[in-house]
Amino acid sequence: MTTARSDAAVGEEPAAPAKPAGPADRRERERLRRRAARRRGGGWWPYVFLAPWFAGLFGLTIYPMLDSLYLSFTDFDLLTPARWIGARNYTHMFSDDPVFWDSVHATLLYVAVSVPLKLALALGVALLLNRPLKGIGVYRAAFYLPSLLGGAVAVAIVWRQVFGGDGLFNDFLGWFGIKGQDWISSPDTSIYTLILLAVWQFGTPMVIFLAGLKQLPKDVYEAAAIDGAGTLTRFFRITLPLLTPIVFFNLVLQIIDGFKTFTPAYVVSNGTGGPLDSTMLYSLYLYKKGFTDLQMGYASALAWVLFLVIAGFTAVNFVASRYWVHYDD
Repeated sequence: MTTARSDAAVGEEPAAPAKPAGPADRRERERLRRRAARRRGGGWWPYVFLAPWFAGLFGLTIYPMLDSLYLSFTDFDLLTPARWIGARNYTHMFSDDPVFWDSVHATLLYVAVSVPLKLALALGVALLLNRPLKGIGVYRAAFYLPSLLGGAVAVAIVWRQVFGGDGLFNDFLGWFGIKGQDWISSPDTSIYTLILLAVWQFGTPMVIFLAGLKQLPKDVYEAAAIDGAGTLTRFFRITLPLLTPIVFFNLVLQIIDGFKTFTPAYVVSNGTGGPLDSTMLYSLYLYKKGFTDLQMGYASALAWVLFLVIAGFTAVNFVASRYWVHYDD
């Protein structure tokens, strides 16, 4: 007791007992707590910066989709108010519209042929461009260039001239003594000119394949070479299995892109989808019903069917990928 009393005398005065917190102290602590919470969560500023994105998502995507869904159950010609007709657009589409089925047939043929050919060509060229060649950057740019130009209207016009009756393709066949024809005007061959134009645009999947090839482990190839594996064995046993995630990614993208193809069919056929609806791709038919025939309600129904078909194909691809896509875990 003597020591404690002497320390208090030498040092500071003993602290006064803490007073109970008053209303002002509680308000101050609450203010500080809210400030700390705002600092941790960022307050409203993140939402302010995200507001343009939310506005675009709702104004340019969600609202048009919901409005299109409503219009698909109406009779709407863009000039008079929409009139509710229930599911009549959908029943007419599947039961009384032969052009609809022609467009489905042309689109499925276009996707089924063009997508595998494009992916195979893209993978083959990517394998060639993966070699250490002098000036390889120039080659890669040259092979990617058609993808930059392939969807252009000008290229589609040139394509129509190339495969016309007096086009360059017939001149090429003439060198081998083969008599050509007007490939664009024939209903048996016109769709294949569009497929060829689609395959010619292999640059984008080629670049993705090339990026995937760069990531493959070299030690696996070195071990295979020591074991005496040939080129084909290394491709089918190593390269292709390791590239299956890239193949799957390109497959999904190209299928979606194939179902949405519009510009080449519109330009090559002069917007008619002819001859005999052989180039009437689904997107072209949708456009004609909406903006040529002014049947926007029916066009909206077509758009929703296309959306569901693409979603269905994508879902099937994801389910099937469990059996052939190999991920490096």
